[in-house]
Amino acid sequence: MKLRRRPCSPTALKPRGYRPLRRNPPGAENTGRVSRKTPQAISLLTDKGRTYLTLDDATTLAAAQADPAGLIRSLDTAIIDEVQRAPDLLLAIKQVVDRDARPGRFLLTGSANLMTLPRVADSLAGRMETIRLLPLAQAEILGETRPPFLSSLFAGHAPRAGAARLGPDLVERVLAGGYPEALARSAWARRQDWHLNYVEAVIERDVRDVAQIDQLDRMPRLMRALAEHSGQLINHSSVGAAFNLNHVTTQRYTGVFEQLFLVRTLPPWSNNALSRLIKTPKLHFLDPGLLAALRNLTPERVAADRTPFGAVLESFVFSEVLKLTAWDADRYTLSHFRDKSGDEVDIVIENRAGEIVGLEIKASATVRGGDFNGLRKLRGAVGDRFKFGAVLYDSADTVPFGEALAAMPLSTLWG
Repeated sequence: MKLRRRPCSPTALKPRGYRPLRRNPPGAENTGRVSRKTPQAISLLTDKGRTYLTLDDATTLAAAQADPAGLIRSLDTAIIDEVQRAPDLLLAIKQVVDRDARPGRFLLTGSANLMTLPRVADSLAGRMETIRLLPLAQAEILGETRPPFLSSLFAGHAPRAGAARLGPDLVERVLAGGYPEALARSAWARRQDWHLNYVEAVIERDVRDVAQIDQLDRMPRLMRALAEHSGQLINHSSVGAAFNLNHVTTQRYTGVFEQLFLVRTLPPWSNNALSRLIKTPKLHFLDPGLLAALRNLTPERVAADRTPFGAVLESFVFSEVLKLTAWDADRYTLSHFRDKSGDEVDIVIENRAGEIVGLEIKASATVRGGDFNGLRKLRGAVGDRFKFGAVLYDSADTVPFGEALAAMPLSTLWG
């Protein structure tokens, strides 16, 4: 069994969830298999005596399955990686922390959303603080401080912007994604190979940890089909029809990908003041680099045909906003707005006070008044709760379009 100790050091950007490790017995860090969970977990815990175990090691996994209670009793403070591979450990941890509730005693990391696994939820509900880490945000990649994007918009004004229009650099940023291992490869072909190998590894190694899948061979094809629908309303019947999967099975398999932090469904926003709203969720991939690889998009292909870039850009912005909400002290609910006349708001952000910010995303460098139609309808529906509406576009200029409305550079997400 691998037992090794690793030094810990703080990082510049800490997600909101690491603070409760000082006051809650176990913490769970949920993230994609290689997004950054293990190095981030280790670097953020400053006590150097913490034991590190990974259930990716066959001997450690065998020990955890054979005698989970004995293994947990042998540990004082520990990081346990890929804990979803041995769910019985959670009951053993529950028994230990019920007797010794020292804050932050166990940090459990996993490639799946642990709270969606029945035995995990039953064992540690109310006893565990959950942290979700996504691939790197642009602010992290660029070494910037935490951007004031959300705080500025909820205060009713546009944040400051980056220095210039991004142009071709925007395409490269979006298609590169945020997985550190992919970013370390300079050639686009090697980056795409890494992303495709990652998807293959997740399907082969992690899917069966979270669900019993009878038709595992269809999962790669379903993943590619979902990639064609990222940034769009998701119709599970039409997506699954090409693989002879019914609506229920397609929705279930999509849910497995969501548990593994590959995709996220964005629910529709609803309000009694508006009756003609579309009630279908949208689908987004959580890493645009992985999405681009599945769609075989490179900067050269986007330069030749920019048509598919808009949907990838929308998923990129959604992922960036999701990361910003994780860093913020407030909690937010994300949704999308669309009515039957086609007016929409790509991302609706609501804080705990019920205040609302709307974002519409454009891949072009030009914004027109009609691009604000959905934001105006949203503002009319919520009244004073509407704090700001922005159309994000590729420019260096912030341009007001009326009360609490503006066209804003995409670079305000990280600049």
